[in-house]
Amino acid sequence: MSAISHDVPQAAVNAKLIALISSGAVFFGVFLSGFVIDEPAPYDLFMVGLIGVWGLFGLRISRAAVPLLVLLITMNIGGMIAMTQMADLANTPLYLAVSLFLAVTAVFFSSVTAVQPGLYRLIFIAYVVSAVVTSLLGIAGYFHAFPGAEIFTRYDRAQGAFQDPNVFGPFLVLPGIYLLYLLLTGSIARMPLLAVPLLIITAGIFFSFSRGAWGMFAVSAILLTGALFLQSNSGKFRLRVIIMTIAAVTLLVVAMIVILQLPGVGEMFSSRAQLEQSYDTARLGRFARYTIGFEMALEYPLGIGPLVFGTIFGEDTHDIWLKTLMDYGWLGFVSFLSLTLWTIAAGFRILLRDRPWQPYLLCAYVAFIGNIGLGTFIDIDHWRHVYLLLGLIWGAIALEYRHQRGLRPVAANRTDGKADGFEWPRPRDELRPTIISRYRSPARDTALPASICRRDRRRWR
Repeated sequence: MSAISHDVPQAAVNAKLIALISSGAVFFGVFLSGFVIDEPAPYDLFMVGLIGVWGLFGLRISRAAVPLLVLLITMNIGGMIAMTQMADLANTPLYLAVSLFLAVTAVFFSSVTAVQPGLYRLIFIAYVVSAVVTSLLGIAGYFHAFPGAEIFTRYDRAQGAFQDPNVFGPFLVLPGIYLLYLLLTGSIARMPLLAVPLLIITAGIFFSFSRGAWGMFAVSAILLTGALFLQSNSGKFRLRVIIMTIAAVTLLVVAMIVILQLPGVGEMFSSRAQLEQSYDTARLGRFARYTIGFEMALEYPLGIGPLVFGTIFGEDTHDIWLKTLMDYGWLGFVSFLSLTLWTIAAGFRILLRDRPWQPYLLCAYVAFIGNIGLGTFIDIDHWRHVYLLLGLIWGAIALEYRHQRGLRPVAANRTDGKADGFEWPRPRDELRPTIISRYRSPARDTALPASICRRDRRRWR
């Protein structure tokens, strides 16, 4: 009897310890995504080990997330085929290895969030912390706050711990949107705690002087606000959203007026705010390369090989669709296009359903839309946070799939036993309470009172 009483608590302690270590590892991995100065980055090395260890202990891929896995693999197979068209491989194997690794990270995040939905909150917190730290580095670099701080800038633009300001800025959008969501839906008492990191991240986006990041943050914020407005039936909440939106826009305008008075900021802003730059409209500028590249894609259906386009024209494709055609061939292009459309469609279908993980899906979804839109003007195939977004969205898709399976009748393929005076018993697993059972009736897909949903959703934040 004493052995049993001793073993049970020890097993519980071990389970708690394993859960704590695994959660901490995921937190640290997401945190490292904000520090990508070179490839392979510390994030890459850490995640390789984390995914390997997790795989040894049983990483389960949901059936609903299989399209994510298959399409990312076929995209990379297209890159391997395109590599055969190259005379000199140079660093191409490493480039494709990173591409394949990033695909695996998307599958990893979709798998762990589908099994442990509580990781959503942890991942978003880690992302916010990482964004605040790298934003502070970028801002310090822009203002030369300490000797050597210029390493966090490029061309007088903040880049934080990234290789390029045009990656640094978009990286900050998701945590900014998440904090905005918490401001719009949270209690007034928490607003000061949320406003400080949001201001830091917004400043990081601004001082990156990335037109794409500016537009992406604005579009994502509009989509988030619109979704919250449509989702709620409460006139009081809708009024709150309207008032806070007006207040936020007013404060933003005032802050812009003040910031633009700083030496050098106004000139850089006016230069970067133009829709067209000289490198866009030059003879072999960005737009001219688009035309040439798409014509080449018709001649080389297998692609020309990763990074070859830049060696020919002196600049990269700066367009994810042209990038996939050149570097991954038509197979990679069709795979990425299919994945994008599938993600948008499947995510939209479940976007406004009342689920505990819906806030995280909503923030990830609007940020993903922004990244894909930005991809029309820049290459995003090696952006770590894009694959994280894919994983978060497909994790929610897998959770919804599991939820819907739980709503199906147990005896769907059985004859009705009631006619014979007998009713099939329900399996024990179905009687076991789940996260979903607090929000939906198993018999009918109808929402329980909103107060219950709000009460339990607060536990997830």
